[in-house]
Amino acid sequence: DPRARRPHGPGDAWVDGPQGRFWGRFGAAGLLLAHPEAGVLLQLRAEWSHLGGTWGIPGGARHDEHESAVDGALREAEEEAGVPLDLVTVLAESTLDLGYWSYTTVLARATELFEPVIGDAESVSLRWVPFHAVASLPLHPGVEAGWPAWRDELAALDPELAAAIRG
Repeated sequence: DPRARRPHGPGDAWVDGPQGRFWGRFGAAGLLLAHPEAGVLLQLRAEWSHLGGTWGIPGGARHDEHESAVDGALREAEEEAGVPLDLVTVLAESTLDLGYWSYTTVLARATELFEPVIGDAESVSLRWVPFHAVASLPLHPGVEAGWPAWRDELAALDPELAAAIRG
């Protein structure tokens, strides 16, 4: 879909290695944004995209070797989901490092609830998903693998999130 094309930066390329092919010459990053009343912000990936039809988090390739994982995750979340960066408090980072490629999930809290806005053709839907309902969705494999630890880390880092996660 040509409408889905964003300007390519130096980081926009596939990386091949012993554990597979991944997007982002300088790695990639995404934002797992939580709000105590709403849950977490998830993105339904367009069918044509890599692992389309699964629910994931806004994210993508880091722009260049100088862009930090946090900056990349925040930029992608703003571009893809209209996340107002002034409402985001970063809590922690969780990195999967394969040696030749890495993905950093930035765990954060939304200080106010907002309505996400689809910013590109990679997303079919964006929605706040209650904590208890996340695992019942067809999740992106990386989110499915990381969710239990991320949920526990969010609960350990923020008392209000902990109360919401525990129900």
